Amino acid sequence: MATGIPPRAIVEACQSVSVMACGGTYEYAIEEFCLGKFRLDMEELDQHHWCSWEDTVEPYGELTNCTYLIALKMDCFWPNRQVDEFFIRIHKHYFHDCSLSGRQLRDPPNHILGPFIVVPILVTLLMTALVVWRSKRSEGIV
Repeated sequence: MATGIPPRAIVEACQSVSVMACGGTYEYAIEEFCLGKFRLDMEELDQHHWCSWEDTVEPYGELTNCTYLIALKMDCFWPNRQVDEFFIRIHKHYFHDCSLSGRQLRDPPNHILGPFIVVPILVTLLMTALVVWRSKRSEGIV
């Protein structure tokens, strides 16, 4: 079937039709089908746990997988601009206060923090006592 149109032009035309069909319809689909479940999952968590990767990895993975499956069903590219914008909105809403490492920052436990506080204090006291003891001892030797 010779059409006189180069195969590359046909592929580009099909891709642009696919991308156009994936614009608003795809955005609507991921908002309706994916975001609703993610919101419910996040509401079940206390807001203090939103930055804990261990607590959010499952809902976040399901959200990612949902956007991928919808793109696959709609014959859209994935990831695409709509997915990027969607996840940027998700991050701005749910993860804006989180550290870059994704882990919640907190003080180490006392059994780890304690020695880092106590040892320098004891060394300082020991060195002071040693200097005082040495200075008193050398006074009589002159």
